[in-house]
This record gives sequence, structure tokens and C-alpha cells, in this order.
Amino acid sequence: MSYMWDEFNIKTFAAETIVYRDGLYCADLSTLPDGTIDSHYDLPVHIIYIGEIAGKCRLNIDISVANQPVFLDVRVKNKKPAFLNIFIKNTGKNSELRGHVLLENESKLTFDCIATHEQENTGILVQTNIIAGEKSISKISGSALIKKQCPGCVSDIAFSAMTAAGARVEFVPAQYISSVPTSAGHSAALYRPTAPQIQFLREGGLDAAEVTNAMRDAFENNFTLF
Repeated sequence: MSYMWDEFNIKTFAAETIVYRDGLYCADLSTLPDGTIDSHYDLPVHIIYIGEIAGKCRLNIDISVANQPVFLDVRVKNKKPAFLNIFIKNTGKNSELRGHVLLENESKLTFDCIATHEQENTGILVQTNIIAGEKSISKISGSALIKKQCPGCVSDIAFSAMTAAGARVEFVPAQYISSVPTSAGHSAALYRPTAPQIQFLREGGLDAAEVTNAMRDAFENNFTLF
């Protein structure tokens, strides 16, 4: 499986895996048969969704056992109009999902993540970074739902964007909280290199293209929430 990690720069660790490439489930790269986590595993579960997408794509994640750590890595790009929907449902007491989503949009992209807490003391934390190409259109939505009689939950939906000239990005965060959580937050930010950062890199010998690539790499890998 090393070629997958080398190509997509996914940090790996000892885990049960569920892998999708270009929107399709990859049985040969997965140790679990689908996205339903209905048994407790000694190892954490690592869900990986990578590649190029177009049209309507959907990822369902259902955590239905207690005390199970789950990690989600999404790294996708689109050159044609695309819609990506991620549904996360956590019914496992003391189970937690931590997710990193990196979107590269060169066309028109709609992304929607719906995270539902259906048991007490569950955690769902998802950070989404988008690199918006020139004249691209992006609508990025995230909703956290903490249902009744589900206290003690930890929820966080965070967005950050790095945009080229003429790009349009719309963030739509929402929370629907019916129980008292341990913490619940959402945020949105626009990433732009500062003059001192650019000057520092130029003085280090980087040309303009190398500076742009360095700043992009820093943005891609700067998941500050976790």
C-alpha cells in the first residue's frame, strides 16, 4: 500500500482501514468491508477518501460501538463540477472521530458535512481546508447535530480557505444542539500569506513560484485544530 501513501501524502499508523479512491471503495486496500463500524477493534479505524471526483459523491460513516477512536482523511480534487456529501453518525458512547478534509477546487464544488451525535459523550471534530483555484466557485457547508439526552459531547466544525484571484467561496456552518455539550464550536477563516512571510522565504533564496508552493504546502498541512 506504500504507493498510496507516497502519492497522496497520507500519514499512516497501525489501524483498521477503509479506503476509497476516486469515490470508489477499494477492497484490496481496506481491512474493513464498508464504512459501518459495528464492532470494537483493538486498533483505531482510519478512513481514507482520496483522488479526483466529479458529479455526486457520498461517504457514510456510522460509528455504533463504544470506546472506538476513528480518524478520517479526505484529500480530493475536482476539475469538473462536483458535489461531495459526508454523513457522520456517532452512536458509540465515548467514541470519537477526528477528521481532516482537504479540497482542491478548480471548477464548481459543493461540499456538505453533516455530523450527528446520537449518544452521550461522543466526539466529532472535522477540519476542512479548501484550496480554491482561479475563478472557481465553492460552497462549503457543515452541520453539527447533538440530539436530546446526549450530554457531554464534543463537537467542532472548522473551515479554512486559500483562494486564487477571482475565486468565490461561501461558508455555511450550523449547529443544532439539544443537549448540554462538553464543548461545541465552529469557525471559518481565510488564509493569506503575509508580507513578512513572503519576504522571509524570498530572502532564503526561493523564487516567486517556490514561495507560492511553500505557502500552499504550509496551508495543506496546517490542521491547527488537532
